[in-house]
Amino acid sequence: MINMLGTIFQRAIEVLEIFEKHGHKAFIVGGAVRDYQMGRNIGDIDITTSATPNEVLKLFAKVIPVGIEHGTVIVRYKKESFEVTTFRVEGDYSDYRHPDHVQFVDNLEADLARRDFTINAMAMDRYGNIIDPFNGSSDLSKHCIRAVGVAEERFSEDPLRMMRAIRFASQLGFVIEKETLGALCENVELIGRIAIERIAVEFLKMFNGQYIANGITLVTKTKMLNFFPVFKDNPRLQTKIRKHEATLFSYGELIAVLHLYDECVSIDEWVKTWKLSNQVRNEAKILSNACKYYFENGLTKWLVYTIPPQCDEGFIRLITVFGNEKSLISIEKLRNIRSELPILSNSQLAINGKDIIELKPNYPKGPWIKQCLAEIEKNVVEAKLINNQNNIREWVKKWNPPEID
Repeated sequence: MINMLGTIFQRAIEVLEIFEKHGHKAFIVGGAVRDYQMGRNIGDIDITTSATPNEVLKLFAKVIPVGIEHGTVIVRYKKESFEVTTFRVEGDYSDYRHPDHVQFVDNLEADLARRDFTINAMAMDRYGNIIDPFNGSSDLSKHCIRAVGVAEERFSEDPLRMMRAIRFASQLGFVIEKETLGALCENVELIGRIAIERIAVEFLKMFNGQYIANGITLVTKTKMLNFFPVFKDNPRLQTKIRKHEATLFSYGELIAVLHLYDECVSIDEWVKTWKLSNQVRNEAKILSNACKYYFENGLTKWLVYTIPPQCDEGFIRLITVFGNEKSLISIEKLRNIRSELPILSNSQLAINGKDIIELKPNYPKGPWIKQCLAEIEKNVVEAKLINNQNNIREWVKKWNPPEID
């Protein structure tokens, strides 16, 4: 089966061989081993090794020391990247994220014991043999998320693991084991000590999940939402989100949906509070505005024109969330309308601002020019005005700018 897992897996096996050739132990570890056993697509591959970071630096031509003080580096090998961490045991987590100190060891099982859940605490050698000291394979077969060792200790080390447990339930459709869930509920307030940027990553991954209803049930049942910005001050939003069942694929989609669930919270507030990017802000505004317009006016040429092609699928997903069977549309219909539009951007207009100024010499420059261009753009898109310079010039001559103070 290993030979059929794709290029990145083959490169990982080669990296393991290099370690072993130089007298070190090395294994694929974590999510890749879990997904390998489940028959899921393999994404990033992490490697754990007995080699120290300095020894790793000597073995490979390109090594990025991203967390070398904690034993972690990125190895670039044949155009693939692998996170490589030395076997280690860890001290306390004063910052609830990083261990205060680490000790490198020559014991794989000791290294696996520090990991979050049994399904992520398995290793695999280059022959495909699974090393599983905490019965992760059994928990996989039971569809169970169980903490390694004492759940309370794992969560107090890094409270984000509580959010990760819920995220895995959403992605895999698994159930959180009773004691692990109990420890999560008892320690849920610790999530408030985690940087919102880290929470945001796991929150989106939860919404990416095929079993998102599981995730929503868990973040409400455990009262975790009470420790998230915006949610903690908005019981109404918490109530509305309980019925959410749609998988979402980007921060823009997620923020647009949350805004539409409660428009009292603006997109700007979401982006600022959750420390998201301007790109997320722009995408969320495009999607939310398009959704509102659609339910008021239907699928018009102008609406399709305002939606960037890369947002098509996100727009369809939002319609699914807030619409009904009669309001649903296909991606093909949306794209067919776009293919018939006379222009795809205002840069394709047969006239520009300079032309408009020349046609209205008695008016001082001002916002009216932009308004005029906007009206021309919409009329052209809606086929009320042919995108021809002569036709547009005649239209501008008849157009009356707003009164100018």
